[in-house]
Amino acid sequence: MATTTWVIDPTHSEVQFKVKHLVISTVTGAFKTFEGSIETENEDFNGANVQFSADIDSIDTNQAQRDEHLKSADFFDAAKHPKLSIKGTLVKKGDESYTLKGDLTVKDVTKAVEFAVEYGGNMTDFYGNNKSGFEISGKLNRKEFGLEWSAVTEAGGVVVGDDVKLIANIQVVKQ
Repeated sequence: MATTTWVIDPTHSEVQFKVKHLVISTVTGAFKTFEGSIETENEDFNGANVQFSADIDSIDTNQAQRDEHLKSADFFDAAKHPKLSIKGTLVKKGDESYTLKGDLTVKDVTKAVEFAVEYGGNMTDFYGNNKSGFEISGKLNRKEFGLEWSAVTEAGGVVVGDDVKLIANIQVVKQ
C-alpha cells in the first residue's frame, strides 16, 4: 500500500502551553513557528508516523522579558538547542480518538510521552485540498526535560509550576 504524507498547515494550526505562575494563576504561551508531518499507509490515521518540531526562538507569552528568559539557559537554552521535537505514532483508541505515543526531545533530553488526540474530521477546502484536523493535549513535568529554573517568593510561593499543559490544534493537508 502506498504511503500518504500530510503536512501541517501553519496558517490553521496553533501550539500552546500553560503553566502555573505563583500557583494562583496560569500563564499561556505559544510557539509561533513549527512544522511537522504525518505519514500513513491506512485509510485512517491508525499507526501513522508523526514528526513535529517547534522553533524555541518563536516562543511567545505576550511578554517580551519573560520570552527572553524562557529562551535563556535558565530554561530552553535556545542558543544551544534551537528546536524541540517529537517523533511518534498515532494509535487509534475509538472512532475519533487516538493516542500519540512517541519520544519528545527538549534541550538534550529525550523521554517517552503520550498525548491524547481527538480527530476533528476530514474536509476538502475551497481549493480542492484534502485536510484533516486534530486536537492534541497532555501534561508533562518541565523539570524532567532540563527546564529546572525555579524560585520561591518571600512568602514561600513557587514562581513557576512544574507541570506544563500542552494544547495543539493542528490542521494537516494531504500531499
